[in-house]
Amino acid sequence: MHIFFQSDIGKKRKNNQDFAGYFNNEQGILLAVLCDGMGGHKAGDVASEMAVSHLGNAWKKNKLTDVESIIEWIQKRINKENERIVEKSTQYPDLEGMGTTLVAAILVNNVFIIANVGDSRAYQFMSGNLKQVTDDHSLVNELLKSGEITTEAALKHPQKNILTRSLGVSKKVEVDIITVPVLEGDYLLLCSDGLTNMVNDREITKIVSITEKSIEEKVSSLVSLANARGGYDNITVMLIDPLKGKEGK
Repeated sequence: MHIFFQSDIGKKRKNNQDFAGYFNNEQGILLAVLCDGMGGHKAGDVASEMAVSHLGNAWKKNKLTDVESIIEWIQKRINKENERIVEKSTQYPDLEGMGTTLVAAILVNNVFIIANVGDSRAYQFMSGNLKQVTDDHSLVNELLKSGEITTEAALKHPQKNILTRSLGVSKKVEVDIITVPVLEGDYLLLCSDGLTNMVNDREITKIVSITEKSIEEKVSSLVSLANARGGYDNITVMLIDPLKGKEGK
């Protein structure tokens, strides 16, 4: 296992509302989590850090090893963290309206279990190809799927940042769960939209494909390119090579 992430404030933001981390449970099984917070002042910071930290701390205390039990656990636990964010946002006026996206991946028995709410993404890189494996919960993606707008129009749509699903909005949240088999040479990429709004899939593929670069260098190159394009949002990128290497941060 080799995992590395970098979170950058970007060039146009005053604070970083992204938060990410990775954790092992008592059986050594990895959970990686990335969140992109939203809300006035520093509320987005609070929501994203709450979701990652509480989810990670809960994961470290369990001994789960089978796919079905882990899927049940992650569904329930994300809903619990959602309830916690809703509760805090109603208790404290300065946190009112806070929320966050969430994308998480758990590696067990050469399978990634991926959970997502919002528009932070998971990509699988395999055999030189990059495939988005999560579905954006956004207004623009709904318009795209219904055929009301084109892919080109979606990239520059004025309502691009409107989410149809996120943590912190209501007491119940629907969580998408998928499983992805892992083969030698595959990577899993988790990222906030600060990357994907600035760097297209072809460019991501080109950087991840460079065999001479380490995981750390690939992540740094992706963040640097997003900043070079304007860095209009916080940028967080996490890259996982599941079948070899060592952990890094």
